[in-house]
Amino acid sequence: MNRVAIVGAGTMGNGIAHVFAAKRWDVQLVDVVGDALERALATIRANFDRQIKKGAATAEDRDAALARITTSTDFSVVRDRELVIEAASENPEIKFSVFRDLDGRCPPEAILATNTSSISITAIAARTKRPQQVIGMHFMNPVPVMQLVEVIRGQATSDATTVLTMDIARELGKTPVEVNDYPGFVSNRVLMPMINEAAFCLMEGVASAEAIDTVMKLGMNHPMGPLALADLIGLDTCLAILNVLHEGLGDDKYRACPLLKRMVAAGQLGRKTGKGFHSYV
Repeated sequence: MNRVAIVGAGTMGNGIAHVFAAKRWDVQLVDVVGDALERALATIRANFDRQIKKGAATAEDRDAALARITTSTDFSVVRDRELVIEAASENPEIKFSVFRDLDGRCPPEAILATNTSSISITAIAARTKRPQQVIGMHFMNPVPVMQLVEVIRGQATSDATTVLTMDIARELGKTPVEVNDYPGFVSNRVLMPMINEAAFCLMEGVASAEAIDTVMKLGMNHPMGPLALADLIGLDTCLAILNVLHEGLGDDKYRACPLLKRMVAAGQLGRKTGKGFHSYV
């Protein structure tokens, strides 16, 4: 197996394409927006250049990896792929639509994986005729740097699909952790309440954003404070995950902070817009 398609060329999609190409996979990067594909290739090149400066890669590695990535706005290019990883927006209806489409286009034996950070793998798999071959493959951001891949089994995901997906993650140099299909899985079920509580602390005037992040960095030995991490993830994504947790688990401890909701409504989404809990302009 060495042919993969990545559907979605945003932050996660281009990072996933990067690590597969670096490990000599034939990568097809697909997005409905042509400009997104151009930006993705530029980002992948820039990320390789950072690795080159750190001595973690060579210019030859970069050029060979980029040569393995083909881009397209035509979903029919997935017809010969053995593995397809969806990295579209964290929106259930978008993901359901993508998987219905992929199921009709991909070879019968292909594994269909989703990079969702919170949406039910079982619900996604139900939109296909191959639920046993649908699995969660949740990479962490930034993908070329972070070691973890949450491998999430849906209700019908087969043992064979799980074992193969775990092996692929290891081939990429990642550490896969198998989890079951519950809202937020493990990573975001634990992380998002912390981010949400930090937002409540800010809203209630307990401390400034800088102070809250400093407490968690120096007091809890976190490499990044929760509000800065929320800015990196995207406040809209954080809100979407909290809504999934609140709806899926029915517990008000997952109720999104009103400040977080207001910032998302204002378009202050973090690093990608230049302003979130911190300013990046």
